Amino acid sequence: MIGVTVEWFGDEVGARIAAAVPDGLNYAAELLRTWSVEAAPIRDGVLRGSAQVTPASAGSPVAYVSFDTVYAWRQHEEIGWNHPGGGGAKYLEGPLVSREAELLEAIASRIRGVL
Repeated sequence: MIGVTVEWFGDEVGARIAAAVPDGLNYAAELLRTWSVEAAPIRDGVLRGSAQVTPASAGSPVAYVSFDTVYAWRQHEEIGWNHPGGGGAKYLEGPLVSREAELLEAIASRIRGVL
């Protein structure tokens, strides 16, 4: 007779994954913040300097990237405006869409790291 012993580590693996999710989200959010700052209009640097990440946590697995000026939304949405100093509209949305695969891989890499 052949005997087989099975050990279940599902609970431990699940806990490791759950703990890694906020780390992965925060890593991806910092990447997106960096890319968005590079794409944002620049005149005096205030808009770019206002970029921030509100981090995810175990209790709130959502990370936010935002720009905190009174004109950030308008600068983002006005695709017809001229930006002679560099950067332009859709500075947050553009990198999010164009680099989606990199962002997903950044999250996945952090989760894979705990397995």
